[in-house]
Amino acid sequence: MNRNLLIASTSTIHGSGYLEYLKDKVEEHFADANQIVFVPFARPGGASHEEYFQFAKKFFDNIGKELVGIHNLSDMVNGLRSAEGIFTGGGNTFVLLKALYDNKLIKPLRDVIARGIPYMGTSAGSNILGATVQTTNDMPIVYPPSFEALGAVPFNINPHYQDPDPASQHMGETRETRIKEFLHFNSQVVTGLREGSFFKVADDVIALQGPFSVRIFEPGKEPYEVSSEEDLSFLLG
Repeated sequence: MNRNLLIASTSTIHGSGYLEYLKDKVEEHFADANQIVFVPFARPGGASHEEYFQFAKKFFDNIGKELVGIHNLSDMVNGLRSAEGIFTGGGNTFVLLKALYDNKLIKPLRDVIARGIPYMGTSAGSNILGATVQTTNDMPIVYPPSFEALGAVPFNINPHYQDPDPASQHMGETRETRIKEFLHFNSQVVTGLREGSFFKVADDVIALQGPFSVRIFEPGKEPYEVSSEEDLSFLLG
């Protein structure tokens, strides 16, 4: 499969501006794209599509790339099909997925990704690249027609993965507990992607980049860590 994916846990890390920690990687990823289609449907904090677009546009203006909001296109399907690059921002995964289904963009987006057009996702925009969105941390504030996502990679993603804090007095479930609950009923591998780390997928090659290892959850196994130096090809099947 032709794939050119940058799958980031987050757009912003502590002490850094929007996408600043990824700046060099974003420039490299979209080196051959002069115009990038932005998908703002996740609407973080309930922002409007245009507010989110204008916020993201400032970063891309600074790196000399034209950002086009898909919500401003008269024909969103053809806008995707002719895109030189695609960026889907974070926010609420359920809101994002429902909007993609409602606007009949699931298949066109899958087709564009399969052609190798560079796609970058952060948070919710990364969640939708997996088999399903059932391992998101977001509240299901809207009801998409299906939890099935783009399937650009065969595993599920848990962006913003947090390890249990042994000093915490919080008695609720940890991320690990929630993912184990998911695996009791589902068979997809789940990757716990920590803040500041990201996957780069080129065709059938996947690499973990950033400062942290990734936590892997597989049915019937104890969770384990894989570092950026180790082979991750098993994730792509």
